Amino acid sequence: MAVTLTDKAAERIRHFLDSRGSGLGLRLAVKTTGCSGMAYVVEFVDEANPEDTSFEAHGIKIFVDPKSLIYLDGTELDYAKEGLNEGFQFNNPNVKDTCGCGESFTV
Repeated sequence: MAVTLTDKAAERIRHFLDSRGSGLGLRLAVKTTGCSGMAYVVEFVDEANPEDTSFEAHGIKIFVDPKSLIYLDGTELDYAKEGLNEGFQFNNPNVKDTCGCGESFTV
């Protein structure tokens, strides 16, 4: 089981953590919501939970709770700028379908 980051995503997370001035890393999770059923959650981590699984890529720690890990296993987090839009992109091999607005997904 693994969650990975691209170089661009790691650089952006490092920038956010440096600007914030604190934090152990980033938490990736999923929650039930949206038209397709699930949505991604991204949060700063100041204190790891004992049940978290942690991954390290490019010097950045990623924390995932056990319930989310089954949906995020194999996911690569990327960061992209396309025209006026920029943000994190989840390259998740477990996704079977996404809603039309791109905010939620099913597995």
